[in-house]
Amino acid sequence: MNQKKLFVGNLPFSSTEDDIREAFAGFGDLEEVRLITDRESGRSRGFAFVTFASASDAESALSLDGQALGGRRVAVNFAKEREPREPR
Repeated sequence: MNQKKLFVGNLPFSSTEDDIREAFAGFGDLEEVRLITDRESGRSRGFAFVTFASASDAESALSLDGQALGGRRVAVNFAKEREPREPR
């Protein structure tokens, strides 16, 4: 598990990567902000991944869990590796 990568859920659908970067930049250097979008519509799916340069910065950013961002209370947790899917 990468302890520098956070999952951010319950984001407003109007959120942009810049909004997320602005909210998390105060906790340390960001390596990547990836807002997940719908493939067909291009609209936000309401969650993102934020990767910090250091694990201690990521841990301090967990304090945003339950805080309002764009009018919604966001969920912030350490990201978990995706489970392998069964072949179809």
